Amino acid sequence: MRCRYFLPLAFVALVNPFSEISPSAQQKQKLPRPRQLDSGIVWQRDPATGELSSGPVANSKPENGSSASSDSAAIRVSTQIVPVTCSVFTPDGTAITGLTRADFRVYDNGIEQSISYFDISTAPASVALVIDASPSVLRDSDEMKRAAHALIEGLSAADQVAVVDFAAHTYLQLSFSSNRGLIRRALDRVDVRQLLGDTGGSNIYQAVYLAAGKVFLGGREGRKSIVLLTDGQDSGLGLTLDPASAAPQSGRAGDRLTFEDVVRTFAAADVQVFVVSTENRPRAMTASWLAAHNGTTLITNDARNSGIPAYTLYLAELVRRAGGQLYFLRESASLADIFHHIAQQIGTQYTLGFYPAASPVASGHAAWHQLRVKISGNSGASVVHRASYYSTPSQ
Repeated sequence: MRCRYFLPLAFVALVNPFSEISPSAQQKQKLPRPRQLDSGIVWQRDPATGELSSGPVANSKPENGSSASSDSAAIRVSTQIVPVTCSVFTPDGTAITGLTRADFRVYDNGIEQSISYFDISTAPASVALVIDASPSVLRDSDEMKRAAHALIEGLSAADQVAVVDFAAHTYLQLSFSSNRGLIRRALDRVDVRQLLGDTGGSNIYQAVYLAAGKVFLGGREGRKSIVLLTDGQDSGLGLTLDPASAAPQSGRAGDRLTFEDVVRTFAAADVQVFVVSTENRPRAMTASWLAAHNGTTLITNDARNSGIPAYTLYLAELVRRAGGQLYFLRESASLADIFHHIAQQIGTQYTLGFYPAASPVASGHAAWHQLRVKISGNSGASVVHRASYYSTPSQ
């Protein structure tokens, strides 16, 4: 039985070509109409593997023109190389550049692996901006849009950007494009006031799940990131400080999205997540506290005593599992400063790839594998990467 890994298509897919477009031509290009990503979705959970996918979206087709397919089928690739995108920082938060393959050590379930693939941010990045446009962020909406423009300015001209906004529903304003004129116009179209009638709460995790599974659909080459702007107060998954609320529960409909489905999708596709919370940082959630909990889940029964709101803990857990960073708007002079820092991180990422020596094929069961990356000869360096990857045996 061959094992099937969830991997980014950078290793097996062709890059979507794009040509240079003059600024005047960019301005003339027509911005496509928004597309509702959650229209007509039917959640389906595989009873054998427990994996969740979404059925065909009514009256829509993937952006590349291919026939519709489930999310899980779209992001699963029959190959055994495991990619790990990571960023390396000094103790003061400065990105470390110029490292080589020999500087890295990769461990799969505690076993060191031989690095077979190494890339230093040479391929264009794919960055999906996912912007909360629910009424709860109305006071910050203008600053959020200004900061998003700052992120665009900070990215490489070759990087491609998609724009998604959400309230109760999720809307694709622009699929991946390097056309800066289109991207700016798509950002300008994000308007909380337009979605005030989109009643039903704020479905944050559904939005990022759909972004990972549908906006990246068809294969993206190179580094992949989602930048999420939100207050974190999701109303769709029923998340509480009870860890059981994050996973499919017996006695409730199994064909529904859960937090575990969301983090599994990110870990599977190696999509890093940068979250900017419009809320204040909880006093207990210091940088040292997050570092001390980097190797274990933050969603525990003991979390009730931390004083940290559940919605902020889940944002931190999403970042911990997927790799990335959590920022708080009130800690910075401006949101634009945060977005400039995110753009710098995306521009200094490393991608490692290895063939796992200990394959789960023998067990014949789906499995999480814990990942750890270390830097040789630099004990003070910190490495940000996804915490695990997920494998399933082929049918």
